[in-house]
Amino acid sequence: MTAPVTTGPAALASAIADRLDAPPTAAVPRWWPQSLAHGALGVALLHVERARAGFGPWRRAHDWLAYATRDAVQAGPGSHLHQGAPALAFVLNRAADRPGRYGTALDVLDRQIAGMTRRRIDRAYRRMDRGARPALAEFDAIRGLAGLGAYLLRRDPNGDLIRAVLCYLVRLTEPVIEPVTATVIDAGQTMPGWWTDVAPSGQASPDFPGGHANTGMAHGIAGPLALLALAMRDGVMVEGQRDAIRRIQAWLDRWRQEGATGVWWPYWITCGGLRAERPASTGPGRPSWCYGTAGIARAQQLAALALGDTDRQRTAEQALLTALTDPAQLALTTDLSLCHGIAGLAHIAQRAAADATSPAALADLAPRLLVRITEHDTDVTPREAPPESGPGLLEGAAGIALALHSASASGPVWGWDACLLIG
Repeated sequence: MTAPVTTGPAALASAIADRLDAPPTAAVPRWWPQSLAHGALGVALLHVERARAGFGPWRRAHDWLAYATRDAVQAGPGSHLHQGAPALAFVLNRAADRPGRYGTALDVLDRQIAGMTRRRIDRAYRRMDRGARPALAEFDAIRGLAGLGAYLLRRDPNGDLIRAVLCYLVRLTEPVIEPVTATVIDAGQTMPGWWTDVAPSGQASPDFPGGHANTGMAHGIAGPLALLALAMRDGVMVEGQRDAIRRIQAWLDRWRQEGATGVWWPYWITCGGLRAERPASTGPGRPSWCYGTAGIARAQQLAALALGDTDRQRTAEQALLTALTDPAQLALTTDLSLCHGIAGLAHIAQRAAADATSPAALADLAPRLLVRITEHDTDVTPREAPPESGPGLLEGAAGIALALHSASASGPVWGWDACLLIG
């Protein structure tokens, strides 16, 4: 255990960036070159954002991008927003700070991404037509079409492809009636279109007979809700988009829980919970981006903003505020990461405050939360080898540094967080 860090957000962000100055010269476990979530592309994104703001040299970003592309770029079935061609394109699009920079590479990547997106949409429609349920990776924000939509909305908001993704999400939200041949779920039961046969892990499990409906931002319906809302706020609309948002809102309203410390949402609903009309969980879990109230509340705030629903917006903002000030929920947050730690909570608070009806309380939360990073007694600035969580964006040092950088800049630093679907 190292000595406590006693520096401010800007200095600590700079220290992390300095420690991640250059890629490793030899193979190091968990430094995955083409991973935005867990590897080199997440570090490249950190250096891109700092260079854009004048806080670091472009050389660092270029070195990490070169390291990420030393082998052929992955563009097969295993690629998604956080891995392979879409991940690289997301970072290059952020690095394209002047006309022509990375233009040729982005054109090639965009053709690959367009092909994979169309193939995935086609597969999804065929799956729907035969009455099968979706895999989480079909639609979610990490591996699925909501994640690819996050890139397309930034890269080509006027294109046909982002609208094709939105049309798919509209159909995904349409209710499905269980057939008379149903075995686990009661025949005739109305189910949300995103109900999946698998467990939250994405695999079949006897612990989830009949599957579940996932509410989270990372792998659940909050991610598609956020994309539908962000697109609407940007004027990117398709038929049925407003209704799709309202269907998701109605589902989240159905499962919203009122506790002693305020509103919260369960991570998922199982068949047993559906029958009992109550979730298996009796209280809120950690209020993280990936699962939990912070991510869901931000998605709900975005949806309310898109629809102009001030009452619903206030409800979402109050849910976020109470979750991030509840000692019991904060005690469950034991790491520093963007995905499920303090950095993610601080950044969501900052993002939500910028849109809030009454921003002061949420705005005050971010610096209070970041103190838990700047005074933490764990070294979050890896040198030769990454910590257990790696150097990357979602669970590693680069993501922590980006949250610190955003909080300490003279003006709002957004854009990089589009891959989280929070703005």
